[in-house]
Amino acid sequence: MIYFYPKDFTPGCTTEADEFAKDYKKFQKEGIEVIGVSPDDVDSHKKFCDKMGIQFPLLADVEKDISQKFGVWGKKKFMGREYMGVMRSTFLVDDKGKIFKIYPKVKPAGHSKQVLEDFSNLN
Repeated sequence: MIYFYPKDFTPGCTTEADEFAKDYKKFQKEGIEVIGVSPDDVDSHKKFCDKMGIQFPLLADVEKDISQKFGVWGKKKFMGREYMGVMRSTFLVDDKGKIFKIYPKVKPAGHSKQVLEDFSNLN
């Protein structure tokens, strides 16, 4: 599972990461590896992992290469202002690298449980 999020230490991203961190053992039990991706650098990710108790990898996509390849880097709107950024999304990927489920426009609260529930319904 690969999840894309906009920025370390922001409210929504902190909620999402916290829920994935708390459920990480459940993901491992189901054979799901969790990987987070954001445009933040390695130092930011290390601080975020340390503060949040995150045990799964966070990839630094500073150049936005990964985000662009997955189609999650694009125009966003907030309070009437348009800007480029990561659209919060999650991709379930099988062990052969094939994407089998996409969650576009993720709401952070409850997303971890939703992914676990959907995965258990697939099996």
